[in-house]
Amino acid sequence: MQSTATRREPLEECGVSDVKNLDRVVIRFAGDSGDGMQLTGDRFTADSAVFGNDISTLPNFPAEIRAPQGTLPGVSSFQLHFANYDIMTPGDRPDVLVAMNPAALKANITDVPRGAVIIADSAEFTARNLKKIGYAANPLEDGSLEAYQVHALDLSGMAVAAVKEFGLTRKDASRSKNMFTLGLLCWMFNRPIEGTVSFLEKKFATKPEIRDANITALRAGHAFGETTEVFAHTYSVSPAKLPQGTYRQITGNVAMAYGLVVGASKVGLPMFFGAYPITPASDVLHELSKLKRFGVTAFQAEDEIAAVAAALGASFAGALGVTSSSGPGIALKSETISLAVMTELPLVVVDVQRAGPSTGLPTKTEQSDLWQSLYGRHGEAPVPIIAAQSPADCFDAAIEATRWAVKYRTPVFVLSDGYNANGAEPWRLPDLAAIPSTDPHLATEPNATDAKGKPRFLPYLRDEETLARPWAIPGTPGLEHRLGGLEKDARTGNVSYDPENHDLMVRTRQAKIDGMVREVPELAVDDPDGAKVLVLGWGSSYGPITAAVRRVRAEGGRIAQAHLRHLNPLPANVGEVLRSYDRVIVPEMNSGQLAMVLRAKYLVDIESFERIRGLPISLSELSEALLRRADVAQAATEEELRQEPFDPAHEPRSVAQQGGFTDGHTYHSDED
Repeated sequence: MQSTATRREPLEECGVSDVKNLDRVVIRFAGDSGDGMQLTGDRFTADSAVFGNDISTLPNFPAEIRAPQGTLPGVSSFQLHFANYDIMTPGDRPDVLVAMNPAALKANITDVPRGAVIIADSAEFTARNLKKIGYAANPLEDGSLEAYQVHALDLSGMAVAAVKEFGLTRKDASRSKNMFTLGLLCWMFNRPIEGTVSFLEKKFATKPEIRDANITALRAGHAFGETTEVFAHTYSVSPAKLPQGTYRQITGNVAMAYGLVVGASKVGLPMFFGAYPITPASDVLHELSKLKRFGVTAFQAEDEIAAVAAALGASFAGALGVTSSSGPGIALKSETISLAVMTELPLVVVDVQRAGPSTGLPTKTEQSDLWQSLYGRHGEAPVPIIAAQSPADCFDAAIEATRWAVKYRTPVFVLSDGYNANGAEPWRLPDLAAIPSTDPHLATEPNATDAKGKPRFLPYLRDEETLARPWAIPGTPGLEHRLGGLEKDARTGNVSYDPENHDLMVRTRQAKIDGMVREVPELAVDDPDGAKVLVLGWGSSYGPITAAVRRVRAEGGRIAQAHLRHLNPLPANVGEVLRSYDRVIVPEMNSGQLAMVLRAKYLVDIESFERIRGLPISLSELSEALLRRADVAQAATEEELRQEPFDPAHEPRSVAQQGGFTDGHTYHSDED
């Protein structure tokens, strides 16, 4: 999509009256894991992105391949926040909940604010399904949902009727209800459906009856919206004013894959990617397997250890070795990563974090692996660590990691997480020509002479600036050398058990990583009001923190914000920044891992805001916590704290403030 794309005609000009213009909306699609909620949400997201809205998404699905149908553990949901201004999170609480069965309603109703719209598939609210999840009575009929705008519609029945002509079984026909629902929502919010039609035509090109049935259901849902009198209003959210350029919707895993490819190209090396499938990192492997034309060799190994060993072997042979995993797999890879530290070969390690320990919550997000990345190897084995702050930022983080790995001859960690990996946002396509290249400086000739003056190769004779050792491709004449896991002589690379040499090598490897601080920009602080409180984040906490800071400032609070991209080495001025504030608060999706690192390193009291729920940090919880700690110019009342603040640059209003989904009830929205 392009930010200058032609907008669709307003609904008022299309014959529809009483259109509500909104600044933003949060929709959550929820149903059984077989109801196609992820596909439905993804397509609505794509249609909104093409329309020109800013978007942020949160897929949330079960870990089981097929949880028991109609049960709470089997509920799958997809949340989309779309707006006419720059947004930072997928939102806390949905303005619209689409519940395809009773379990979906029960699992999500506590997040839905009063006055919001609930669209439920009444066909699934049978006595059997209600009993399965503990409903004594049908909530669509017993008055328990009177605080909401409930639309109980026979979505299944209407979808089956719409596709009757295709001769599908009722089971197959009912699967089109997600497309019927998507068509209805696209009508309700003035979304184009042409992109989804094209998507279905390509996806089911070899199954014409399925293709035509889904397209028919999509159009039938849209037509139902146009002809029914169930809905009092339709809604319009204008395109966002994004910087000039060409945009596309992208998830963190896809951005990571693209960044690795570009990074390998910019260092002039073929890429070998060794991985074993693991949630939520698998899509990096899936995407790279499609990109062989860019010099990528994608290898699905039999296990995590083989995957990283193959990647390191590829680096030894002169390629860029890359591997990816999540927490459990990173633990298995740790010995080989230590070997990469000892041999001082390039290796990019992508860790898409999830909730642990052990198998933990494999489909849920968490910033759980910072300590493992910093310290999860035996001996003294330091590695640089870069953390991506958003789905699109995974692209830039991957490029930086490849450059560091090659320039400094070291493994480099790139930390993402399930929130970044599966979430989507608009990505402005970069100018690839403007991304600088890095010469790998592969060794081509001897770099020293022996006692007799003959040329010889010293594999650990280092570059004076970077402390990187020469990288010699096996088979290069005159550059034969010994390599392995045993400690190396500081010059010859031969095995050495000398205590002084070991001390020198350990400290030299640490000094190499420490010296990379010259590549790390100083920590920038956003502090327009001379605040006494600093909120400091890392990784995907950037979105909730930025949104919470906006809210605090809109309420009159003075608060500073900074965000760490480089976690090892840390920016040179971190200690100075921390000591310049009375209070430092670090929100994390863990038990305070970064906070502990900063306390130990800088001896500064750090306050943790800890959340370990397998979900992104709640904007509403964080903003209220920061308001209590911030220097507030004018004390806000309890009611004001619940209201939706706005960014003065955009003046976005909540749905409640715009009179969009209210029916006499008041509620507060928790989106930035």
